[in-house]
Amino acid sequence: MTGVGAALERVVAAYARNVAVDRPEAWISLRPEAEARAEAADIDRRVAAGERLPLAGTVAAVKDNIDVAGFDTTAGSPAYAYAPSADATAVARLRAAGTVVLGKANLDQFATGLVGTRSPYGAVRGAWDPMRISGGSSSGSAVLTALGVVDIALGTDTAGSGRVPAALNGIVGVKPTVGLVPTTGVVPACRSIDCVTVFARELTLAREAAELMSGPDGVDPLARVDVPAPPLPARPVVAIPTSEHLEGLAEGWAETFRGVVGRLAASGVDIVEVDIAPLLEAASLLYGGAFVAERTAAVGGFIEANRDLIGTDIDPTVAAIVLAGAEARAVDYFRDREKLERLGLEGLRRLEGTVALLTPTTTWHPTLDEVAADPVGANSRMGRFTNFANLLDRSALAVPAGVVGGKPFGVMLTGAAFADRTLAQLAERISAPAIEVLVVGAHLRGQPLNHQLVAAGGTFAAAVTTSADYRLFALATTPPKPGLVRVDAEGASIEGEVWRLPAAGFGGFVAALPEPMGIGSARLADGSVVSGFLCETVALQGAVDITAFGGWRSFLASKA
Repeated sequence: MTGVGAALERVVAAYARNVAVDRPEAWISLRPEAEARAEAADIDRRVAAGERLPLAGTVAAVKDNIDVAGFDTTAGSPAYAYAPSADATAVARLRAAGTVVLGKANLDQFATGLVGTRSPYGAVRGAWDPMRISGGSSSGSAVLTALGVVDIALGTDTAGSGRVPAALNGIVGVKPTVGLVPTTGVVPACRSIDCVTVFARELTLAREAAELMSGPDGVDPLARVDVPAPPLPARPVVAIPTSEHLEGLAEGWAETFRGVVGRLAASGVDIVEVDIAPLLEAASLLYGGAFVAERTAAVGGFIEANRDLIGTDIDPTVAAIVLAGAEARAVDYFRDREKLERLGLEGLRRLEGTVALLTPTTTWHPTLDEVAADPVGANSRMGRFTNFANLLDRSALAVPAGVVGGKPFGVMLTGAAFADRTLAQLAERISAPAIEVLVVGAHLRGQPLNHQLVAAGGTFAAAVTTSADYRLFALATTPPKPGLVRVDAEGASIEGEVWRLPAAGFGGFVAALPEPMGIGSARLADGSVVSGFLCETVALQGAVDITAFGGWRSFLASKA
């Protein structure tokens, strides 16, 4: 789309990608493309006029318990739907920074669940294995991000809903300190501990979005001002659970977790084992004690008044959980509050001297059938390491940390309140370094093989040109693609794009490349060297030299 601004080009690519991935259950409502294009074109005009919009060129999905003006908010229940008069504060701040919201994402109804199957709009299937769950409750948000339909997605997290689906789909999930991002315009699950969370395929983008949304808005009485944490020590200490608390993980996960611990230690971090039993016991209070009454206070009245809809518009498991809170008495709450405080004090005492606790994000990745057979039991296994964080006012960050059996494995860093930036610094040491790859043809944005880069976890980095010692040929392949060859003389600069891929995704991507394509070193016009698509010279017999066009898109435009 020569001459089109970055925002409009990204919107067009997003709708094309949405058709390609064919995951309708991930959305509850999708904006008309023409409307999104118009907003993107306006963003491009504003950027061209000199306005600073840090998220221009990105698109987002919003979990459907967060208000977006122009869309009904359903919280996963058609009967509950209402039309908000304004964007939620978090959404308004993202849009003010230049992102374009494409629609509202599916979720576990009333944000009650960690599985992604509790919705009358359909169970959201995992991004990379449609026989397995996506994780919840921010299911659609995570899957749309993982599949590259959107760059950013908003979720919410009370028990782990912004972290568990991140781990199961191989993306980043940022759960800020409670109150850092105002919850104005968010349907409450447990109002006092709810968080607005961010999904992205890159840590940097996820953290940028979280920072842009943070700060009191004068409306949410629970919003808090950030209190900068102390700088990360030269040799930080990170806690990990003792072995008994890692029992029962999915096959291969414990071994992969030990590998992550080893990488972190090799980066200059001291590792200590800690018995986190008090924290895990505190976690059990979220659903096993009187705290569930806060869910009843949020939406119990609606469910009680609409009992005839249970089994159709209202999920039976969700209804049972929410209505059970009506049994709690005030004295039960205060007893559980005291128990939580004592467990929290002991748990944090055991973590004294550490900057974070490193754990697997969750314990397993069940199939849809396994969850259907035991919806409560399967769900309870998901939140072992996540449920205590908000109850005890902790920050947390989930990051991808490898692949086990062809499926993503993720880990989580949990730290003190307001340690959000500290966790991000540690997470950078965990993540395998991204690999930059130059593409010049069918893998460019909007071209037929771009989905392969996105599926490998790739993110667009920059439009570039090579140094002036390459020639470009049109190969006789299906789909059509060019071959880039470095020459000793009579070369030229060729237009292309640099994409960043995680190490695991890069390996799989390269292994799947058909002949005559290969990966080698490519020099850019600025003198830097990246990995790049290069073509075997044997494949050039009969190929057409198209160097004069300066790039693949220009060549295609000439044919059109």
